[in-house]
Amino acid sequence: MTQSRPNILFITADQWRGDCLGVAGNPVLRTPHVDALAAEGTAFLRHHAAAAPCSPARAAMYTGLQQCNNRVVGNGTPLAGRFDNMARAARRAGYRPVLFGYTDQSPDPADHDPADPALQSYEGILPGFEVEQGLFEDQAPWRRWLKQLGYPEAVWRDPYGAPPGAGIARPAPFEARHSQTAFLAGRFIDWLDEQPEEAGWFAHVSLIHPHPPFLACAPYNDMYRPEAVPELEGYGEASPHVLTRMLGEVQRAEGFVPGLEGPVAALSEAVLRQIKAVYYGMITEVDAQLGRIFDALRARGVWEETVVILISDHGEMMGDRGVLGKGGVMPQSYHIPLVIKAPGMGTGQVVRGLTSAVDLFPTLLEVMGVEARNALDGQSLVPVLRGAAPAREAVIWEFHFGAHLGRVLPGQAGRRAEAKVMCRLSEAALYAASPLLGAGYWDLAADPGMRCDLGAGPGHEAARLAQAEALLAARMRLDDETLAAISLV
Repeated sequence: MTQSRPNILFITADQWRGDCLGVAGNPVLRTPHVDALAAEGTAFLRHHAAAAPCSPARAAMYTGLQQCNNRVVGNGTPLAGRFDNMARAARRAGYRPVLFGYTDQSPDPADHDPADPALQSYEGILPGFEVEQGLFEDQAPWRRWLKQLGYPEAVWRDPYGAPPGAGIARPAPFEARHSQTAFLAGRFIDWLDEQPEEAGWFAHVSLIHPHPPFLACAPYNDMYRPEAVPELEGYGEASPHVLTRMLGEVQRAEGFVPGLEGPVAALSEAVLRQIKAVYYGMITEVDAQLGRIFDALRARGVWEETVVILISDHGEMMGDRGVLGKGGVMPQSYHIPLVIKAPGMGTGQVVRGLTSAVDLFPTLLEVMGVEARNALDGQSLVPVLRGAAPAREAVIWEFHFGAHLGRVLPGQAGRRAEAKVMCRLSEAALYAASPLLGAGYWDLAADPGMRCDLGAGPGHEAARLAQAEALLAARMRLDDETLAAISLV
């Protein structure tokens, strides 16, 4: 088959932690299909999100801009319509980019009438995409499918409902072949069968799992034993950063596992390990559906002409420090998988240098052969796919906790503009700066488990100054140069 341009399959799996892959060396978790994809492409083992939660993380990924430039600081924060993004760029390259799932990008109010219902939900669509199969928070198309399949009303109306005290490892009330992931995989495969052989296509398959609720279908619900999963790092120890402790104090267990109740901070290590085992099962279930998609591409005869990118939007604490979810400063919230298979580029490569989610858009631009419409913060990974070492010496992530301010710092509601943290991770250190909370600094060579915050106290002033200067320099390099680099005289 001869095509004028490659097919592009861009897959996101929400809240998939970076160390939860066989190719990443996880001693328990089985991800055979992603591992096989990595054997045909490149696995980036130290890839990081640029923000959390979902909307900010995706905004950085879709636009190639750090949060300080795209200004999407929370779920529901509008993404300014002036920014270029991967879907718009795909159109310039001649593709009709289609979406299966969601993008969580709230629209720019300047582009809409105030009464437009699009402004009433954070679950907007990234400009440029055509929705082939939406699947948003209400899960309506999937629940309708469950109804058509003959499931009882209690199941299709509330597939994740559970009474208090329900078991953590109980199976979901629907079969694995009828899960949300299976639903979207099937819709993509149906669409794939309709595509003309000579035209390249661009599809974004955006999967919700392994995002909570943490409830897995059989046989994945008890596939992993709680005692076999890796230990919870730092459980029972004092939090290494005040923001981690704050977030842990406001989390509710029922927000993660249907049937649990009370604060996450009160969950025992045994319960958290049970949750981690179910999370592992959910990842293996997603991997199985990815295998189904990959098999369809091979059966259709387009595997060799297709660029496949698998990534997550952000990570998951998964019991480390006694916390669930994402956000704050800890690397577990930002370390995410990235695997890329691209025709004519490297196979079986394992990259251990630092890379960032803002590098994805520049990479796609180079693959598609088009230019960005504004300055970007990321760097194309195409040279790395061809065997070069990553050029980054550090990655940046940001977290805005203004939405939590009243709960974590009562009496500080008026300081929302200061409720932010910017982190710089290098080979040697993690440095976190916050105008409201002060600085945090961890020497990763001496303290890889990040148990000792050297951000305050005597004896490390020179090292802290060097880290602060490096972060300041990085922040200054991120200033938007779209127009500043042009002179009209």
